[in-house]
Amino acid sequence: MFRPKNSATRVDVFCVGFACIDLSFNTTHHPTEDEKLRATALQTSGGGPASNAAVAIARLDGTAAFCGYLGQDAFGEAHLAELIAEGVDVSKVYRAEAPTPIATVIVKPGGARTNVSYRSSLARVPEDAIKLQDVNPKVLLVDGHQPLLSLKLIETARSLGIPTVLDAGSVNDSTSMLYNKVDYLITSEKFARDFTGEDDPRVALATLDGAAPFVACTWGNAGVYWQDVDGQHHMPAYDVETVDTNGAGDAFHAAFALGIAQQMPAKLNMRRACAVGALTCLKVGARPALPKTIEVERLYKV
Repeated sequence: MFRPKNSATRVDVFCVGFACIDLSFNTTHHPTEDEKLRATALQTSGGGPASNAAVAIARLDGTAAFCGYLGQDAFGEAHLAELIAEGVDVSKVYRAEAPTPIATVIVKPGGARTNVSYRSSLARVPEDAIKLQDVNPKVLLVDGHQPLLSLKLIETARSLGIPTVLDAGSVNDSTSMLYNKVDYLITSEKFARDFTGEDDPRVALATLDGAAPFVACTWGNAGVYWQDVDGQHHMPAYDVETVDTNGAGDAFHAAFALGIAQQMPAKLNMRRACAVGALTCLKVGARPALPKTIEVERLYKV
């Protein structure tokens, strides 16, 4: 049976969204048409932005609960067992007969990756499946993959004074529905470019001004740019030798949401989140690479 850490206190972050099984193959080059290519390495683990975020928070000595869909199949059982082993509260995980989503990741030398995934249209959590009051988190983090449920939870969070964070990885119907409903809008470079049509991160950030009280754009090797009531700010990326970028964004969002729960000042929060994201790039696979507190502190306190 799951027993959360510090069960007498509120959970730090409630992570809502996507869960899958990641099959991550390292290759010497991108496969071409009709080519049979042997991978040089393979990692198999649970994945998905929100579920990875929950694990990342637990490894950073925070408390996390996760709500998302897992099938009643072997992949679903394996993923659930991983979450429990990491200390994540899985009491709000929704399971049904549709298969657990699968994501295949092809990682090229230098860390660039290609994703091919499958998810049934039935692999979703009904919007009335849970109530935010049953979790009562300090922060709500959504990744947009359960949009109707997320919207309902965001509205409840607003009424309860609970801060909300959106991990906006790409422009789609879900993120377009949610991007201007949250307190903290954290976008990827791809989302910012596609949504604003701007290639300059500062211009893209300015264009997003007003979408949320706090807007940030992660910009790969250039670091992260953010805008709040005090204007625009920038935090450079850590210089690391990248092996695999898969999961770096999930780790960043997790650390940032935890920092809000811990009432960490924005600049320090961004510095730690950048460190967590950078360390995730040092190993193959997303979840296996998520760092622990001691590793992060060695880097961001230097």
